[in-house]
Amino acid sequence: MAGITPNEGEVELLKRGVNKTTPDDLILKLYVNDKTPDESDEVADYTECTADGYSAKTLTGANWTVQTTLGVSEASYAQQTFSLTESATVYGYFIVNTAGTILIFAEKFSDGPYNIPSGGGDIKVTPKIRLD
Repeated sequence: MAGITPNEGEVELLKRGVNKTTPDDLILKLYVNDKTPDESDEVADYTECTADGYSAKTLTGANWTVQTTLGVSEASYAQQTFSLTESATVYGYFIVNTAGTILIFAEKFSDGPYNIPSGGGDIKVTPKIRLD
C-alpha cells in the first residue's frame, strides 16, 4: 500500500519549504494499531509501539534525498532498523515533527503486519514521503 501525507502534513511541508516555520528534524515511529492511513489523520490516530528495545528514530534534515519521477516528488531516507526485545505486532510507520504534534506521513506495511516473537527481532524501514 502506498503511504499517505495527511492534510496537516502537507501544510507543514509547505511551510517548511518556504521557511515559514523553523525547520526541525523529523521523528520516525512504528505503530501497533491496525490503522490504514487517511488524509484526515492526526498523530492521535496512531498508537506508537512500546515494546522493550523500541525507540523512535530521529531523521536529520540534511540526510534526506529528494527527487521527482513521473510527476511524483519523493523524499527518502536511509534504511532504519528497530530492534525489539519482546513480542509485538507492528502495522506500519509514521513520521512526525520533533514536538510530536504534527503527523507528516504514515504508511501501513503492504506485507504486514510484522509479528515479532517473544524473543524479539528487527524491523527495517526505509522512510519515504511522497507528494503528487
